[in-house]
Amino acid sequence: MTIALATPATGDLLDRFRRRRLAALAVPAAILAYLAYAFVAFDVAGLAGRARLDNAAIFLSDFVSHKVHVTRDNRTGTLTTAIEGEARGTYPAGSHPDWVTTDGTVTTVDLGDGHVVTYDDTGARYVVPGYGTIDIRPGEGGLQLTAPLPLPDWISTSANRIGVTTGHGRFTYTRSKVETFRYFPGWEMFFFTLDSPFYGKGAGELAALALWGDRVDPAQANLPHMLRDFWTNRMWRHGDVAWAIFETVLMAFLGTMGGGLIALPMAFLAARNINPLGPLRFALRRVFDFVRGVDALIWTIVLARAFGPGPMTGALAILITDIGSFGKTFSEAVENLDEKQVEGVRSTGANGVQRLRFGVLPQVVPVLLSQLLYALESNTRGATVVGAIVGGGIGLMLTQAIQTQKDWEEVAYYMVLIVLMVMAMDSLSGWLRRKLIKGG
Repeated sequence: MTIALATPATGDLLDRFRRRRLAALAVPAAILAYLAYAFVAFDVAGLAGRARLDNAAIFLSDFVSHKVHVTRDNRTGTLTTAIEGEARGTYPAGSHPDWVTTDGTVTTVDLGDGHVVTYDDTGARYVVPGYGTIDIRPGEGGLQLTAPLPLPDWISTSANRIGVTTGHGRFTYTRSKVETFRYFPGWEMFFFTLDSPFYGKGAGELAALALWGDRVDPAQANLPHMLRDFWTNRMWRHGDVAWAIFETVLMAFLGTMGGGLIALPMAFLAARNINPLGPLRFALRRVFDFVRGVDALIWTIVLARAFGPGPMTGALAILITDIGSFGKTFSEAVENLDEKQVEGVRSTGANGVQRLRFGVLPQVVPVLLSQLLYALESNTRGATVVGAIVGGGIGLMLTQAIQTQKDWEEVAYYMVLIVLMVMAMDSLSGWLRRKLIKGG
């Protein structure tokens, strides 16, 4: 019978296993402790309690729908109907959709399924099936509300404003005006506005007009007329949007390519195997650290103060940041090249320039092009945010639509275009990589 005796080496091995086991448990414990701290520090519970899911639902519905405003000025009695409440979407005077009827000073708005709003000289009423009639009249001490009690949470009241929100629409009454919103699916007037002769026509009717129908304008054919009305759409501004997309891509392209061209010679001077001067290499690397350590958004604000807003300012901000990023990655690519190929070129008696041309560049150019194209993809997305600050590109139009707090379908439209733009740049850069780097 053999008995194994513990040795000092065996004890050290067991201690090492114990330490590793403790370390394996300590890492998840540290992560859980940090997550618990973040939960408390960022007040996640309070954030959940303050969340307004009803507002979120309204915003989400606005992404895929539009609303028609029926508004009466209580001081003049003027009644207007406008898509999204905009002057560009206002129905001609005296014209309203078929669910809005007028009889003298009485206006009836039919929201469907028995939901009816009535404006008259004494105030306004909203009949809600299953609840009752909400009657509002102006009084000496403020607005007077008559409705079945208790009031539900979808009715908000104050001395000067009463609002009602149901699944069929929204209704707001103030001393100055009374307004009803009715929602419809889709992006209204996306192709043609109210003043276009092609508004309200179906796809088949439009195709017939474009191919063989009589001209709606004797001075021009129907198809060019359609294209012009679509391109100059005052509501969706397709022409301005296309130019904004071009500006965004141009900012990304100029910033990326400019940064790459400036960083390339600096990267060779910062590479250990190319430049023997240590102080110069150290200085260049610190320059790279500085310009890439400051985010492009900060450079955007600084340059906007110096040169004013504009797409070129955004391109310069991207360029400065990319000089640092490219300088670091390019110099590392140069340092990691295969010295055997350089030695082979040197053995033929080539001078320094020839060694660089035939020994270094063939190795590093595919890597540099790949990094350049990947950065172009990223900067295309980043140029949207930069453009929002310097006042250029699709980023500016996106922030303007958000600030209005009402054109959420336009926000959705711009977001879709940004995603498509990034996808297109991704496909283009992938194709260029295959052609320029792999040769296929």
